[in-house]
Amino acid sequence: MTRMRPAAVAGAFYPAQATILNKDLQHYLHEAGARLSSGPEASSWPKALIVPHAGYVYSGPIAASAYRLLTPGRGKIQRVVILGPAHRVPFRGIALPGADAFQTPLGALPVDRAGVAAIAHLPQVLELPIAHAQEHALEVQLPFLQEVLGQVSILPLVVGEASPREVAEVLDALWGGPETVILISSDLSHYHPYAEARSIDSATVRQILRLDGTPIHHDQACGATPINGLLQAAHRHHLQPRLLDLRNSGDTAGSRDAVVGYAAFAFFAEPTTP
Repeated sequence: MTRMRPAAVAGAFYPAQATILNKDLQHYLHEAGARLSSGPEASSWPKALIVPHAGYVYSGPIAASAYRLLTPGRGKIQRVVILGPAHRVPFRGIALPGADAFQTPLGALPVDRAGVAAIAHLPQVLELPIAHAQEHALEVQLPFLQEVLGQVSILPLVVGEASPREVAEVLDALWGGPETVILISSDLSHYHPYAEARSIDSATVRQILRLDGTPIHHDQACGATPINGLLQAAHRHHLQPRLLDLRNSGDTAGSRDAVVGYAAFAFFAEPTTP
């Protein structure tokens, strides 16, 4: 019997009707492509992404700027490892979902069994379905993956209290090759006035791009813990970060009195010398 994690935030964070959801996704991806396209069509894709996880009307356009870069990997990317922060259930460690698949209005995505087996023995990893049951940070990424990559397997991990080293250890165990993409789900600063948020978020972006080991704090990004783990692993694997988009809810669909920051990053493998 398949253990299905049903969609929990469809109709709230994104449309629950498949036709509307599909249309919205195509719109965001098309607009991101038109805004950011330059040069010949890429034949490779990033190893890792950082993308926001708010309601689509707020952060969908920013997330799309990252997802569009995965388009060349359709049919080649086999697994997406997704890490996001725990918003609803406090716990120590990194939580597996205890599910075989995740449902969205666009269908179900299977959980990668081999990936689960590869990390289940690590002391920081536990199976905690309740941490996944109502968590939006991972779920909102799934329709984008379905639109861009089709039927791909996922390894969704909710990150509770953990060290960057513990996160990086999980990422290293799942690193794989071009068939595996790592996705970190995180917004940036929360509920500052517009100008102040822009200043805070710009400093956070510079910190991430430096890749120098300086930790990101939770007042800078709700997903600071998985971001810090990725930055450790990215440094060790010689990835090169690139900022794709930086905006906030005051730029998209909200008031500028108290905004939430959103950024999209891609991390690329260094080109090999022939």
